[in-house]
Amino acid sequence: MTIRKQLLLHAVLALGGLLMLFPFIWMMLTSFKGAGQMINEPLAWLPGPWRTRNYPDVLRQVPIGRAYWNSMYIAAITVAATLFTGAMAAYAFARIPFRGSGPVFGLFLATQMVPAQVTIVPLYIMLAKLQLIDSHLALILPAVANPFAVFLLRQFIRAVPVELEDAARIDGANRWTIFWRIILPNIRPGLWTLGIIVFLASWNSYFFPLVFLNTPDLFTIPLLLDSFNAQHGGIDYGMTAALSAMTVVPMLIAFLVGQRKILNSMASSGLGGR
Repeated sequence: MTIRKQLLLHAVLALGGLLMLFPFIWMMLTSFKGAGQMINEPLAWLPGPWRTRNYPDVLRQVPIGRAYWNSMYIAAITVAATLFTGAMAAYAFARIPFRGSGPVFGLFLATQMVPAQVTIVPLYIMLAKLQLIDSHLALILPAVANPFAVFLLRQFIRAVPVELEDAARIDGANRWTIFWRIILPNIRPGLWTLGIIVFLASWNSYFFPLVFLNTPDLFTIPLLLDSFNAQHGGIDYGMTAALSAMTVVPMLIAFLVGQRKILNSMASSGLGGR
């Protein structure tokens, strides 16, 4: 590739990166604007003057600490449970032969193509009979059955040499010992990747909390943001942007920390389109 083509490619990638960052930059700048600055014509790019009161005002008006805690511990439990159950199911599909494993696995993956809105009514009825409506368990339990988690970890387990398991079996190891001491350490990159993906999905989840939660003390971050917009009539864009900026910080940190692990793991598992 010539230098001119390289420069052109980098210019196109830089432009694409700026376009991707534009909503985030606009949100951050808007978080320092007053309500009146959002209706001026022409619309100003930079705040004038800079209004730093939006952040402390949001902290005084909104119980963001409680919502942070709710979202954080729901995401943490969901990640731990999904990794555990997903790894066990993936090990069964990858290493334990049984009749009909192929069709069962295909049917299991086919559930990924069913929108959540289609199954929300029977899921709601089932959770209501279990008396779990308006509780965080209504968000955690349905998220644990994750077909994508099984598929991703199955790809990693199939890449582990079978000889390692044979050697452990000769030494007297049972299925559980092989799974715990050989399989899990060798698929650690996949576990990291899946953990980050599940955490972000749980943190961003809006539809299920909206349906299952009614008590404000149980609200997660997305519901808190929606409730704040409803209380202020959707007109105080500066404070809304400030609240939004504070809610995306954990997601941004998680992505920055795990982006290399995600990309490398996706490529090694065959999900990168090789």
